[in-house]
Parts: sequence; structure tokens; C-alpha cells
Amino acid sequence: MRYDPPPLTRHLRVRRDRGHTVLEFHGEIDIAAAAEIEPHLDLATAEPDAQVVIDLTHIEFFDLSGLRLLYRARHRLTDGRLHLVCTHPLTLRMLRITGLTRLLPPWPSVEAALTAPGSRSGPVQ
Repeated sequence: MRYDPPPLTRHLRVRRDRGHTVLEFHGEIDIAAAAEIEPHLDLATAEPDAQVVIDLTHIEFFDLSGLRLLYRARHRLTDGRLHLVCTHPLTLRMLRITGLTRLLPPWPSVEAALTAPGSRSGPVQ
């Protein structure tokens, strides 16, 4: 399946890089932003073997709606790869408290995630 990036939105930029679909979340990721992002996330994870990177380095706020998006993406991929990029201390804390770092250990940069070996998730924390 050929993936054509959706039009730019206020909270999401999508690009292809080295065979991966990179979803850059931007701004405040709340319930309204999640509703805007979800259809694009579903498209990016539609193929079971999709290779997806979710980049949270451009976010200013991230609530439970954002966590739900990450959980949704992780469970939509059966044989694909999903890498999470996150360095913001408060967001990392929320990911740890909820246990999501066990499912999606975060990478420190998009470059690190793109060059990672064939694992389903990031490095062990």
C-alpha cells in the first residue's frame, strides 16, 4: 500500500523517511488535537507491517488523549515497528507512571529511532 501523507494540520506533520512514516505531533495534544490526529494515525498504522515513528519533540502539552493515541498506534501494528521519540521530562514522567514506557520505550531523537535495529520498540530504560 502506498502511503500518501495527509494535508498538514495544526497538530500533525507527516513525512516519509527511510521507509518509515514519521508522525510529528505539534503543540498541545489534548482531546481536540487527538480527534484531528486519530484518522491520520490510523492510516499510518493500517498495514500490519508498517514502520512508524511518533515524534513528540515538538509538543507543548500532552494529556491522556495523547496517551490513548500512542496506545492505539501500538496495538494496531501486529508485525510492524513503532518507535516513540520523546525527551520532555514531564511527558516522560507521564509515560513512566502509566507504564507506557514498557510498551514503547522512548528514543532520544528521530535519527536514533530511524537507525534502530529491527525491534518493535525503543531501547530498554
